[in-house]
Amino acid sequence: MDLATFNWLLSDAGQALIAAAAAGDLSEGARLRELTRLRRLADPARAAAAYELARLRRHAAAKFAGAASMYFTREALEQSSGELIAGYRARRYQPFARVADLCCGIGGDTLALARVAQVAAVDRDPLRLAIAAANARAAGLAERVTFIEGDLVDLRLPAAEAIFFDPARRADGRRAFTLAGYQPPVTLVGRWSAHTPAIGVKAAPGLSDADLAGLAEQLGRPALEAEFISVDGELKEAALWFGPLASPGRRATLLTSARPDQPAHMHTRDSAGPAPLAPPGAFLYEPDPAVIRAHLVAGLAQQIGAAQLDREIAYLTSDQPIATPFARCWRVLEWLPFSLKRLRARLRALDAGAVTVKKRGSPLDTDALARQLSAGGPRPLVVILTFVAGRPAALICEGPIAPPAAPHQR
Repeated sequence: MDLATFNWLLSDAGQALIAAAAAGDLSEGARLRELTRLRRLADPARAAAAYELARLRRHAAAKFAGAASMYFTREALEQSSGELIAGYRARRYQPFARVADLCCGIGGDTLALARVAQVAAVDRDPLRLAIAAANARAAGLAERVTFIEGDLVDLRLPAAEAIFFDPARRADGRRAFTLAGYQPPVTLVGRWSAHTPAIGVKAAPGLSDADLAGLAEQLGRPALEAEFISVDGELKEAALWFGPLASPGRRATLLTSARPDQPAHMHTRDSAGPAPLAPPGAFLYEPDPAVIRAHLVAGLAQQIGAAQLDREIAYLTSDQPIATPFARCWRVLEWLPFSLKRLRARLRALDAGAVTVKKRGSPLDTDALARQLSAGGPRPLVVILTFVAGRPAALICEGPIAPPAAPHQR
């Protein structure tokens, strides 16, 4: 979709075509039929744009409550933060009256920031900028946002007390896996911080420790917080915080759709040395991926009184069930050094039915092994393949379970 086609979609005729597309069959199998129908109402480019938008609005409903009145391109939607993360992140900016949203894209973060501050939204892509402006109007936030077209490498930044920067993590259709591949370069933060020290940068959650160390070195080792954010147990994004926005170190943040305003946090200040090692006890804990990525497994072990099965594996164990938002818990029925023959025999003895296989550190195919191990018994079980003190092991478990809340939990 080009800018002229998008501007036409905003017209009365364009809105009528979008409504006609949304009223049709948006399944993949009906694509050709629906496009043929829409081409009777408009030229092919406009028909295709309206059809694609109707489909994207349906997909975007998982990210945006107001998706039905918003505008998207496929790539921009994939890259945009959903409302849950954007709203959480925007709360860091509440002390600031004016915020610059740099590389604003279609405005996912712009809308969240506009609810706490006046926003100057900058992007070099005129189509994405136009889409962001339309989305701000749809959300009733247009008066709180000024849109500016420009390239950040050369642009003099708008006056702001804080910055949110979302560089592109794709170039020529390929995903960038390192900070060096982001465009514009993240090192621009060094230039901006001289006059606006409060800066947040959106990054991919797979950001490596080497990347973080390299960035800190390039920027002169500023106070830097690396935050890893999960939503409903899935690692989604990372954020790098500088200056007054930072609490230096690493942070794991867990968000849930059920309680969007009650994030759970762990920070490196919560960790004190390595966790003890122990063989599997009565309960096994799988830390949330944000906790694992932030290297806070030892801190979690300390918090819940658990031990690690193996220094290189993130599973924890204890003899008591402890409620924690930072991990899922399984009841361990028994465990054994890994042997497929012995594992099958023990599952039969336990009346196993459907078997789910999880792993951490094992090279085996979990789906194939689950089919091999599942039997006709009444008892669904979970087999966890991992290492215990450096040796392959299999844990036979039930769950996940919800442990009772403990009085000492935060």
